[in-house]
Amino acid sequence: MAIDVAALRAHFPSLTQGFAFFDGPGGTQTPVPVAEAIARTMTGPLSNRGAVSASERNAERAVAEFRAAYADLLGVPASGVVHGRSATQLTYDFSRHLAKDWRAGDEIVLSRLDHDANVRPWLQAAERAGVAVRWIGIDDATTELDLDSYERALSPRTRLVAVTAASNVLGTRPPLRRIADLAHEVGALVHVDGVHYAAHHLVDVPALGADLFVCSPYKFLGPHCGVLAGSPDVLETLAPDKLLPSTDTVPERFEFGTLPYEVLAGATAAVDFLAAMDPGGEGGEGGAGVRDAARPGVSRRERLRRSLGSLHAHENALRARMEEGLRALGDAVTVHSKAADRTPTVLMTLEGRDALEAQAHLAARGVVAPAGSFYAYEVFAALKLPDPSLRVGLAPYNDAEDVDRLIDALSSFLATAV
Repeated sequence: MAIDVAALRAHFPSLTQGFAFFDGPGGTQTPVPVAEAIARTMTGPLSNRGAVSASERNAERAVAEFRAAYADLLGVPASGVVHGRSATQLTYDFSRHLAKDWRAGDEIVLSRLDHDANVRPWLQAAERAGVAVRWIGIDDATTELDLDSYERALSPRTRLVAVTAASNVLGTRPPLRRIADLAHEVGALVHVDGVHYAAHHLVDVPALGADLFVCSPYKFLGPHCGVLAGSPDVLETLAPDKLLPSTDTVPERFEFGTLPYEVLAGATAAVDFLAAMDPGGEGGEGGAGVRDAARPGVSRRERLRRSLGSLHAHENALRARMEEGLRALGDAVTVHSKAADRTPTVLMTLEGRDALEAQAHLAARGVVAPAGSFYAYEVFAALKLPDPSLRVGLAPYNDAEDVDRLIDALSSFLATAV
């Protein structure tokens, strides 16, 4: 089983412009089938949801297909799939929903490894509710979570643990199942930021131990939106503020106003694209590229498992090539991503050089790699990382030539006079 990267790249018009994109952690390029699904839905016919006209049924179909696709992608029932404008918006929404039941004396646990979208909403909700906040620290030497600090932070008063599945700057993947099991032992819910994780791994929300899990389709080839996956049993316990005539059915009680049917269709198409990246398998030929039709008798979940397994192997091979090239540049490059278990994302600084200047130098040579702190406020503060730093992240369409262009551009930057 393998991915034919050349065939895959042919679906991305933006790749014909001569750029090597390493900004996937901030948002990937868009393949034609996703854009076509959006346009096809918008040009309809399309109306508000209903069962009478074809335009109403098209809207209903877009919603149903979206929930089914993300149920397959995330390993949850379709009734546990909630659409949102972004993962940040969903986390803010659910911080308010959950905080309704918090009382003075309660506690929540947050992680220093997280993007601010999985920190600030909870901090602000805790402040309003008079709830104490405990922290999971980061081990400076390994850039992994300090699980001893986590165990000290837990208590019978803990109501929520919010933690990332993978750091958006370091790539570090914490041991989520262990974290979740310890949280559940004290009766706490677990909210997982899976935005960076879902771009690189097949998600199984129940297996991870997450009660609530958010991700962003635009990080894995889809349009800009957010998805929350949760246990329907947990969602049934939450009562959001909502309009009186709107439904109280889960998951729709959490979706406010008319849904963007074209965005849902594009997000669905992204899942189908991921599932078709490796059309091989038993009796098939691996590496044939993306195909329009699914192989008969193979579920989408199983096709996702195969394709994302092949993607993991592809990205790991490229990461090894990239890290070898960075090592060859010597002490001039400091790589801050050190965890043993991590995604193909590397945060680096260049000795005595400004990361923004490096970004500009790379861009002039057709290599897109951004500099900044990427909303990882707690990470940068805890590890005292230089802001800005340079972040390089791999996506399904990257290839060995991209990696070599990156290393060559960094080498030429380091060779220029300060």
